[in-house]
Amino acid sequence: MANRLLCKALLGLALAVGSANAQVYVRTAPPPPRKDVIVVRPGPGYVWQAGYYRWDGRVYVWVPGRWLRPPQAYYHSWVPGYWKQTPRGWVWVQGHWVR
Repeated sequence: MANRLLCKALLGLALAVGSANAQVYVRTAPPPPRKDVIVVRPGPGYVWQAGYYRWDGRVYVWVPGRWLRPPQAYYHSWVPGYWKQTPRGWVWVQGHWVR
């Protein structure tokens, strides 16, 4: 019984880790970005994340911009995500915080 539980746990972990690094390549280019309406900053320290297109498996879907708060005080700058053209197609490069 313990061996079966351990095997299931290891299989679940392997699937979770394996899928975390998967990249989706899209054959069609994303549409040009829309103009965001930037609302009032909710407080000091917030950084604006511009809207972007997300691929849902069939079509591009617009994700509106929003205010982000750094996860830790030592992060001060947001590097926005972007679509990168590669020989295999378009791939999304995730935005991230920098110190």
